Amino acid sequence: MAVGYSTAYAVYYHIFMAYDFSIPTLGTPKIPSPIPYSHVRGDEIANYCNDQERVLFDVDIPTPEAAAEKDHGLLEKAGPREKIFFTPGHVHAGIVTCGGLCPGLNDVIRAVTRCLWYRYGIRRITGIRFGYRGLLPETAGPTMELDPDVVDDIHKIGGTVLGSSRGGGDRTEDIVDSIERLNLNILFTIGGDGTQKGALAIAREIKRRGLKISVVGIPKTIDNDFSFIERSFGFETAVSEATRVVAAAHTEAKSAVNGIGLVKLMGRESGFIAAHTALASHESNFVLVPEVPFDLEGEKGLFALLEQRLERRRHAVIIVAEGAGQELLPESEQTDASGNRKMGDIGVYLKQAISDHLERRGIPFSLKYIDPSYIIRSAVAVPTDSVYCSRLGNAAVHAAMAGKTETIVGLVNDHFVHIPMEVAVSQRKRVDPEGNLWRDVLESTHQPIRMCDC
Repeated sequence: MAVGYSTAYAVYYHIFMAYDFSIPTLGTPKIPSPIPYSHVRGDEIANYCNDQERVLFDVDIPTPEAAAEKDHGLLEKAGPREKIFFTPGHVHAGIVTCGGLCPGLNDVIRAVTRCLWYRYGIRRITGIRFGYRGLLPETAGPTMELDPDVVDDIHKIGGTVLGSSRGGGDRTEDIVDSIERLNLNILFTIGGDGTQKGALAIAREIKRRGLKISVVGIPKTIDNDFSFIERSFGFETAVSEATRVVAAAHTEAKSAVNGIGLVKLMGRESGFIAAHTALASHESNFVLVPEVPFDLEGEKGLFALLEQRLERRRHAVIIVAEGAGQELLPESEQTDASGNRKMGDIGVYLKQAISDHLERRGIPFSLKYIDPSYIIRSAVAVPTDSVYCSRLGNAAVHAAMAGKTETIVGLVNDHFVHIPMEVAVSQRKRVDPEGNLWRDVLESTHQPIRMCDC
C-alpha cells in the first residue's frame, strides 16, 4: 500500500478488499434457459446477465493517490443466465424462513414462488414450516406446498405464512438428511446472520456428501446490519413505522409540562433504525445507539443535557436503540435460541433512571415510554420494501437455477449482485460515528458530539 494512504483507508482496505468475492457453483450450466430473453444489446429485448458482468463493491476513492493502486473489489452481477444448471422439470425447490419476524417475508416467499413457477415452469415448490426446526426429525411437521394461488395475496399480510423460529441451524447433518429425504434440489434460506451461517454449513455438508443441491440465501435483518449490501429488506418499513411512533411520542411530550417521550427501537449491535428514524421524524432531541457511548451522570451526560433541554423547551424526545448503553446494565451470559447474547432492557432502565433523577432534583415531569418493536416487526411491507423483496426473490431464483450456491443476493451500488455467504456473515455493518449518517443525526438533533468523558 502506497505511502500517503490514510489510516482509516488502510483499515478499510484490510477489512473489505481482502475478501474473495468469487461465487461457488455446482457445475457448468449447459441447459438453455426457458426465459426468452436476449444476449444482444440494442435490440430492445430484455437481456440475460453473464458471469463476466461485474459491479464495483466500493466506488469511494479517499485520496487521489489511492486511485491508481486501489483494488475496488468486483462482485458478480445477479440476474437470469442464458444457460442454467438444473432441468426445470426435475427441480424440487424448498423455501425456509428463520429468525424473528420482519416486514417483507411474505413478499419474498411470493416472489420466489412465482419466479420459479412462471419463469422456469417449476411445479414442485415446498415451504418448510417454522424455520430450520421444520427440518429436524423431532420437530418437523407437515410442509406447505406453494403455488401462485397459495401465495397470490400473502404480501398483504405481515409475518410469514411459513412460520419461523430461532435455532436449529447448527444441526447440520440432521438438516441435510431431511433435505435428501425431501429430494430437494434447491433450498432458499430467508433469514439473518445466524440463518445464513447455518445455510453456509448446510451447503458445505451437501458438498461433502457429493450432492448437487443449491443453497441460496436472501438476507433478512430488520436492523440493516448485513455487511456488503446497501440495505436489507424490511428496513424501510421499520423506519416508516418507527417514525409514526416517534411522532406520537413527540405529541405526548409537547402536551405536558416537561414532557419526555422515550422510544426504544430495534438495533442490537447497529443503530441504523434509530438514526434513520431520527432523520425522518425531525422530532428527536437525543439518539442513543450501540456505536456511540454515552454517560448518564456528569456535565456531558444525558441527565444534565436533558435538564438543559427541558429548561429551554419544556419537552424532549429520546430515541434509544435496544443495544445501546448495555455497559450500564448487569452483564448476562444467557443466549437466545439463535446464540445471540440476551441483552438487558435499556428502555425500561432509562425510563426508571430518568424518573429517579428528575424526582431527586425536584423537577416536575411527565415521561411516556413506548416500545413498538413487535408492532414494527409484524407490519406489512411499505411499497418500496415490497418492490425490493420482489427483486431479491427473482435474483435468488435466477442464481439457484444457474447452479450458484453458498451465496446470498443483495443490492450494491444500485445493482443486484451475488455475494459469497462466507464473506457476507464475516462481520456486521455498523453506524460509523465519524461518517456522514451520524453527522447528519447530530445536525438534526443538535445533541453534543460526545455525551461522555470518554
